Formats: sequence, structure tokens, C-alpha cells
Amino acid sequence: MESIESRQPAGSLKISKGVIATIAKTAALEVDGVVSLPEQEVPKVFGRGFGKRAIRVVLTDGFAELDVNAVLKAGARIPDVCTSIQAAVKENVQTMTGIAVSKVNVTVAGIHFPAQE
Repeated sequence: MESIESRQPAGSLKISKGVIATIAKTAALEVDGVVSLPEQEVPKVFGRGFGKRAIRVVLTDGFAELDVNAVLKAGARIPDVCTSIQAAVKENVQTMTGIAVSKVNVTVAGIHFPAQE
């Protein structure tokens, strides 16, 4: 799995894309109005076919760019929820890892309507 590495006085530090994705997923799910983060197909780097991930992380020149697919609650103000997802993901990833986040792209993959009883 791809990771970002930095040199520290006591040795090196590596943070995998999976760790960044987990932080982002946790932050996004805490946003009011988010129901779930469905997995999306992403190309495998050193393999054939596609893998499935809820959050896609791209590391370039020390910066992270994240793609988030979200299912929102019916009645939620979509622009407000998406802006909150972007802010929460960026803040949590940067605070916990020290990696600068250049973009958080949010795709609304669906709207959840409660089942009628």
C-alpha cells in the first residue's frame, strides 16, 4: 500500500493511505446529515482489475487529495452537508497526520429516505 514518509530525528515515519482513509471516513460519518459512505471501485495500483474503497486517497508531492462518496439523509441541505464533510475531513487528516490536504472532493452517491411504516 502506498504511503507518505517523512524523516524525523529519531528515524522515519510512514503513514499509509489506508490510515488516511480511515481518518477521513470517521470524520465524514460524524457529520450531521451523512448516512453512509458507499464503497466505490478504484483501479488497483499493482494488480489487475479494481478494488473497492469508501474513500480514495491520492498522495502527490506531500499533499493528499481525497474523494468521498456519501449517502445523505432525505431533507438535508446538500451544499451545507458537503461543505461540512470537506471541512471535517481536511481538519482531521491534517491534524492527525500532519499531511496537507489539497482537496476533498465529495460526490453525493444517494439520498436515504426512511422506510415508511
